[in-house]
Amino acid sequence: MDRVFARFIEKLGDPIDRQEVPTSSIEHYRGKLPDLLLEYWTEHGWCGYGEGIFWLVNPQEYENVVASWIEGTELEALDTYHLIARSAFGDLYLWGEKTGASLNITSILSKYIAFYSKFGTEHMDKQLQNFLLTRNVDDNDYDDLFKPAKKKLGALRHDEMYGFVPALMFGGQDTLDHLEKVKTVEHLILLSQITELQPYSFSDT
Repeated sequence: MDRVFARFIEKLGDPIDRQEVPTSSIEHYRGKLPDLLLEYWTEHGWCGYGEGIFWLVNPQEYENVVASWIEGTELEALDTYHLIARSAFGDLYLWGEKTGASLNITSILSKYIAFYSKFGTEHMDKQLQNFLLTRNVDDNDYDDLFKPAKKKLGALRHDEMYGFVPALMFGGQDTLDHLEKVKTVEHLILLSQITELQPYSFSDT
């Protein structure tokens, strides 16, 4: 294990619910995602970290999710995006083939932030390392609800997340009583259909 990934695990927590990555997936994303990410997949698989607060995922499982959020928006013309990671509450981390780690979507609020790294396309491995090293538990916890949710609802599997029911954009409340364990892909697609994806404004942050 290289030092960057070791530091990532040190910050986020040990892996859970590992899925082995087939060679076909490695080859499918060669040239689309950083070579270093493909190496990490081979060595570590797709896993949750920090008891499931953060997940490195199979982008193919989320192709319909990405399409549902991005199609018809101005983001569609900017790049071809692949979901490489997510949080327990549906924060989505997308990798652009040209722009790298340049798009984050907060699905429960239907908000996004797009940005451009100082690293060029020739330095995608370095940009990936920067992405991993800047992850932390607090940024992936919604209102400190992760531990109470895990205690009440149980640990997440690789295809599950904690979702508010009814969804916040339907007027639901963001409290523990309104959290449920839901299927990630289905819930994220539902959230994408409730209201139009909007960029964060300064007043949101």
